[in-house]
Amino acid sequence: MATYNRIGATYAHTRRPDPRIAARIHQALGDATTVINVGAGTGSYEPSETVWAVEPSTVMIAQRPAGSAPALQASAEAIPLADGSADAMMALLTVHHWADLEAGIAELRRIARHRIVILTFDPAVNRRFWLLDEYLPEAAAIGDTRAVALDRLVTLLGGARIETVPVPHDCTDGFLAAFWRRPQAYLDPHVRAGISLFARISDDVIQPGLARLNDDLAAGRWHHRHAELLHLETLDTGYRLLITDL
Repeated sequence: MATYNRIGATYAHTRRPDPRIAARIHQALGDATTVINVGAGTGSYEPSETVWAVEPSTVMIAQRPAGSAPALQASAEAIPLADGSADAMMALLTVHHWADLEAGIAELRRIARHRIVILTFDPAVNRRFWLLDEYLPEAAAIGDTRAVALDRLVTLLGGARIETVPVPHDCTDGFLAAFWRRPQAYLDPHVRAGISLFARISDDVIQPGLARLNDDLAAGRWHHRHAELLHLETLDTGYRLLITDL
């Protein structure tokens, strides 16, 4: 919660839902008529069927738009709802922040009647993203300590099908790899303020890599090295949907 109380002030502006990713999430939820969003933040990607949003940060809850689902200030590990309270539970880009993953997944399984949908990332693929691999390897190593392996999640869920979620080149949701074709965005402190990796890691670790990126952009080295990216519409940077039927 402390991380999101720090970065949450601008979250509603820098982390606007991308409609193409929203379509994938809503498709994964299937015909659920009641949904609970865990680690809900400001409410991005919540379908109209959402009946509760579970979120520990008051800063994030305060930014939820009028008319959105009511919010419970609670952690994923201890959700104050009865067993089988909703058709589906969803948890989007949040499991790597949970203090007790086993307890959190157990809560999802306890409360969901039919389906669990988790949007997360495959650390093995995400770690190869050019920003982390070439410019921020030290920060990535620190981030690795919080990353959750997909096979661990699948085991805790009791099985899941895994779908790749490619990131559009003009993605409107400013998560870590959203700017894979817009490298200059990572030099903007307003953009970085909405990305939890930057919030968790000190400037002493981040700034040398960003300085190298700035120099490479100015000299044209980044564009030469990554010319193939400039013609792609989407890129697989490791984001995955895990879907479990109960």
